Amino acid sequence: MSEVPKDRRYTKDHEWARSDEGHVVVGITDFAQDQLGDVVFVGLPEPGTEVHANQPFGEVESTKSVSDVYSPVSGKVRDKNAEVEQNPELINEDPYGRGWLVSIEADATVLEGLMSAEEYQRFTEEGQ
Repeated sequence: MSEVPKDRRYTKDHEWARSDEGHVVVGITDFAQDQLGDVVFVGLPEPGTEVHANQPFGEVESTKSVSDVYSPVSGKVRDKNAEVEQNPELINEDPYGRGWLVSIEADATVLEGLMSAEEYQRFTEEGQ
């Protein structure tokens, strides 16, 4: 298993969330992209879209399957990563960097309820 960055929090649906100057940046984990295989399509909401915690906001399609992406927080989409929509393979290449999905205007304190890097690593090692 690859390194799980400690500067963000994680969900049981294999999304990561990182607080960044008043908003929350969201993506899928390296574990998730590895399970999906080669990502060929990413569907993301437009800026201004309301998203709700634990509800799907987009989808990632790979050569194996289509998976919903769930929002770890409630809020309004501030920005989406148009680069990843044009080049979905960025999710495979750099899931914690250039492969981010959306930025959400949200209260970052809610991230405290998500798993830490250590908790997420244990969660994936237990076969989730």
